[in-house]
Amino acid sequence: MRVFKFGGASVKDAEAVRNVANILQNYKGERLVIVVSAMGKTTNALERVVDAYYQKTGEAQAYLDELKQAHSVILGALFEANDPIFDTVNDTLVEIEWVLEEEPEESYDYIYDQIVSIGEFLSTHIVSAYLCKVELPTTWLDARNVILTDNTYRAAKVEWEATVKNANRVVPPLSEKGFVMTQGFIGGTSENFTTTLGREGSDFTAAIFSYCLDVESMSVWKDVPGILTANPRIFKNVTKIDHLSYREAIEMTYYGAKVIHPKTIKPLQNKNIPMYVKSFVEPEGEGTRISGDIDAFYPPIIVVEKEQVLLHISTRNFSFVAEENLSVIFAVLAKHKLKVNMMQSTAISFSVCLTNEVRHIEGLMEDLREDFNITKQDNLELVTVRHYKPEVIAQLKINKLIILEAHIRDMVQMVVKDLPKLERIG
Repeated sequence: MRVFKFGGASVKDAEAVRNVANILQNYKGERLVIVVSAMGKTTNALERVVDAYYQKTGEAQAYLDELKQAHSVILGALFEANDPIFDTVNDTLVEIEWVLEEEPEESYDYIYDQIVSIGEFLSTHIVSAYLCKVELPTTWLDARNVILTDNTYRAAKVEWEATVKNANRVVPPLSEKGFVMTQGFIGGTSENFTTTLGREGSDFTAAIFSYCLDVESMSVWKDVPGILTANPRIFKNVTKIDHLSYREAIEMTYYGAKVIHPKTIKPLQNKNIPMYVKSFVEPEGEGTRISGDIDAFYPPIIVVEKEQVLLHISTRNFSFVAEENLSVIFAVLAKHKLKVNMMQSTAISFSVCLTNEVRHIEGLMEDLREDFNITKQDNLELVTVRHYKPEVIAQLKINKLIILEAHIRDMVQMVVKDLPKLERIG
């Protein structure tokens, strides 16, 4: 058995869904668990619905109607008008309308998970139905029947023992009938509430199924030929890395590489399951293999995280930022579910670079102001270079204001801001 994961870009429209079906024709008859994300930018669209509903702007229904129309276009291009999938999709969307009919009384994170998770249910219903239509027998599986989590909404923690039991009870019988398709990003609590595993968490879902079922391999299908030395949307002349160790992959994802979700690698490493990053644009390509049997020389690998903020935290009485103060700061960071991307301390201050999740950052700052002075710089980028060379660092600093810089063994991190372009007067 193998696990395949297809992200939102791979099922963004009708033509993309047809392409996925063409890829899967090459695996007809094999035992596959297929994890699919929400289509295209559906998650972003549903986040707008959540924000509008929670803030009572009156726009939630309009945003939902836009989403309905986008999925209707895809359905119309893939199916005849009398296909049962239209009713299935409509019934799924009604679940959001039921929420919107009531005043928001639960926490934002709880409401987020109940609404945003619908994107994955929509995509998997549509893709599963289309695969059956083109004679690729596929059984739709509700991920909540397998992945049991706690009730930490938007960042749920997996209850591994129960999840392993569920997977081995539910999946093997279904796989005898053909492909098994399920949702990424989603879990469920023992009280049958929907949870999510964190933004972009579908890779992690695929790794959970891989671990639980002791699969042969896991493949993530992307719009790039494999893992590259830098983001091709930002840099030219990037190259593909053919082989990557688990350790290197974990380091890359931790510091912001978007090709793989940070939590993906550990479950695979625990059971030595190889992972492949392959292209749905050129599926015949070999992609990148991630495994534990590699001791390779790596070229400089550049990761750029945009939308960063730098918080400067200092004591009010000029006392040292010692262990007792740091413990308070990190407790508040944990409370607001914020991951530290870079940090640096001096005698009386502590600087921390975070992704600018506005709602969480505001809550963090409000809590910290009770005990500390705090200032914020935003519109920043965090640049991480692994296996760096001096000439690469020099090039990356061109036209950049370096606000914070740290060297750790073979890695350099820089918090930077674009320098304004100066023009001579006259």
